[in-house]
Parts: sequence; structure tokens; C-alpha cells
Amino acid sequence: MPTESTKLPVLSLDSPAKLNLILHITSRRSDGYHNLQTIFQLLDFGDTINFFSEASDNIILETTFDQIAPEENLIVRAAHLLKSATGTKKGIRISVNKRVPMGGGLGGGSSNAATVLVGLNYYWETNLSLSQLAELGVQLGADVPVFVMGNSAWAEGIGEKLTPIKLQNDWYLVIFPGIHVHTADIFSHIDLTRNTPIMTIRSALDGKGHNDCEFIVRKVYPEVDNALHWLDQFSPARLTGTGSCIFARFSNKAEAQTILAKLPGNYHGFVAQAVNRSTLHQGLGI
Repeated sequence: MPTESTKLPVLSLDSPAKLNLILHITSRRSDGYHNLQTIFQLLDFGDTINFFSEASDNIILETTFDQIAPEENLIVRAAHLLKSATGTKKGIRISVNKRVPMGGGLGGGSSNAATVLVGLNYYWETNLSLSQLAELGVQLGADVPVFVMGNSAWAEGIGEKLTPIKLQNDWYLVIFPGIHVHTADIFSHIDLTRNTPIMTIRSALDGKGHNDCEFIVRKVYPEVDNALHWLDQFSPARLTGTGSCIFARFSNKAEAQTILAKLPGNYHGFVAQAVNRSTLHQGLGI
């Protein structure tokens, strides 16, 4: 009889990464969060989450990479949140093939949580709509709803007010400088701009946006500043979100891969294509 670790998963789903093509901080809220405007660009690169049948009603996460306590892990929290919201008595065993770096600003943890919500809603047959799942997801993090809804999007509020948009299927080179940027440190930094004027979607799509957090991250983390200088030699480079990963757009895959091959040994990187519909949702046909 096969063990849980050797038997085949009942479901294997993508957990895609994202880029913030721009990130404007427009005001500080009384609840401590910030109002923002951003463009979420989904990528065809990410983690894979495997779901295994579980005879008990337990939520079990098998992982070798994550030192986060189970009760704080977004994957486990997402499963328990869906279970509590729907009253299902079913259990699950989950494992993750991790490729998205933690603290990189690519939304890895939020995407993992969203894949669990969407995947378990499908597997457990709890029949919540994507909008209902997104409402649950915002309890886990501001970036979770965009991954639940599954569209590249213009976002406002704390990131949960989403307007799907159609973007070009560009190719991106993404570089991870090997450090973890702490989002809370960036948002609490005294020098962070918090009053960028509100702009229209059209202006943002016309290339008039920027990332308000980039100046702070470059100042606090010289490794990110150095990486941006390196990539900027080949194509205009930007920071994504409040993480450490940087990116640049290229006209085709071959061009991006040529620059990837030149990457200094202390950096890690990958080439990915922009998608307007999440590979998770494409895989499930939803």
C-alpha cells in the first residue's frame, strides 16, 4: 500500500507568480494599511501545489523549505478558512514544489493561499464562487484576491479592488538578488512617499507609473540597487512590489534568455511570459 508521500496527488495545480508593473501609495489609512494603485501582471511561472486525499478531517502540510509554524502558514490557514466557512468535514494533505522566492515581491505566499482556496473549493465541492473565495482570501492578505480571481488586473484600495485588464503577452526576465525584503519595514519607513496623486487606468497603461517603494528598497538593500543597475544595462529595470525581485521587459523569449545567460553567479533568475488569465484557472477550466 503506498504511503501519502509516494502515492499520486488527486490534484496538482499551478500557483503563479505576479509582477507589480507599477505601485503607487496614495494615502495612509486609519487601520494602518495603505491605499494604493497597482497593475498586477500574472506570469506563466510559479509554484506547483499537490493535493493528496486524506482519510481524516485533518489539514496536513508536507514541506521541507518552510520554517513558518503551521498555524501561521498561509497554505494551512487558507485550508482551515475554507473549511470553517463551508462547514465541510473533509481533510487534505498538501505538498508544494517551490520555485517562487520568498520575500521577492512576486506574491508567492499569497498565490499559494489562493491556489489552496480555489483548488480545495473544487476538490471538496464546496461550491463557493470566485468572488466569495476572494472575500475569504483578503483575510489572509491583500494580494490573495487577485490570484483567486485569476486575471491580470488594475488594483486599488489595499489591493483588493480589482478591475481585470488586458495586457500584452510580453516576456520578462526576473532576477532575485538573494535577499528577503520585509514588507512591513518598507511600508513603515519614514521616507516612503504616501501621497502620490491618484491616476487613471489609461494613464497607467500608457506607461506613466512607477513604484513608490523602489527608492526605499534601493536605499535599505544595496543588493537590490546593484541588481537594478546591472539589469538596466539591457532594458529598463524595475522593482516588483515591496520585495527584492527586479524585472525588465524584452521583445521576445530568446532575447530575455540571452541576458539570463549573462547573469552574475550571485543572482538567480528566470524568464516568464505575461498572461492575462491565470494558469491555475486555465488548468481547472474556470
